[in-house]
Amino acid sequence: MAIDLRSYIVDVPDFPKPGIVFKDITPVVQNAAAFNFAIDELAAWARTRTPGVIAGIESRGFLFAAGLARELRLGLALIRKQGKLPRKSVSVLAPNEYAVEHFEMHEDGVAAGERVLIIDDLIATGSSSTSAIRLVKLLGGIVVGFGAVVELDYLKGVENIRQAYPGVDIRTLVRF
Repeated sequence: MAIDLRSYIVDVPDFPKPGIVFKDITPVVQNAAAFNFAIDELAAWARTRTPGVIAGIESRGFLFAAGLARELRLGLALIRKQGKLPRKSVSVLAPNEYAVEHFEMHEDGVAAGERVLIIDDLIATGSSSTSAIRLVKLLGGIVVGFGAVVELDYLKGVENIRQAYPGVDIRTLVRF
């Protein structure tokens, strides 16, 4: 049974700063039917990509990446903000809409030649997405797809990802 995920996403004006309308996906994960539908939809697409591991982007991306990894019986690689990983890691610059940050993965987070599917909660401008792809490639991984629950179409993020990485398949479930 199809579920309208859009109806579970709440606009929060002026968060995290004035002028931004934040898309809160919390109600999607709070509702068992909506959350399971999102994971099922991502899993159906992911199976066609035959990943060897799922990589999730901090922090809300972890919610969907972990559920998807469990559904596909795969491991979960973590893409975190700088300074959050306890072992030796690799880092890339990861500017986003709000700040200039860095993304990191443990050096052994992805094996050379491993097929990696990256999951996040939302694609806005695509800057975080392209940084995550660059990080996985730096570790020698083969990015077989990038999935997200929400796409803010008006910010052209998917277009930016496709321009930077034309071979990466992209799947989103809801477009605004």
